[in-house]
Amino acid sequence: MICAVYKSLKKADTYLFVNKKGQFDDVPAPLMQVFGPPQLVMLLPLQKRQQLGIADINKVKADLAEKGYYLQLPPPQVDMLKELRVSKGLDDHSA
Repeated sequence: MICAVYKSLKKADTYLFVNKKGQFDDVPAPLMQVFGPPQLVMLLPLQKRQQLGIADINKVKADLAEKGYYLQLPPPQVDMLKELRVSKGLDDHSA
């Protein structure tokens, strides 16, 4: 199984995996509008891969088979200042 991976020009670190290069028929129109013009990143053979960067390869394969696409969103950003304040027992709220 070879899929095509596209990145969004509108949303940073957002990728769309589809079954065939240039085939977006299975991707909902509202998603394509938010995603923006897709820019091809690579053709990716999935059958020989054990893992992907931040995506669960089994979820990618399942979504491609069931829905015809997989949307990879960026991981949530960690508020390191907030974590530090919590670890020090400091309250975020002003008096």
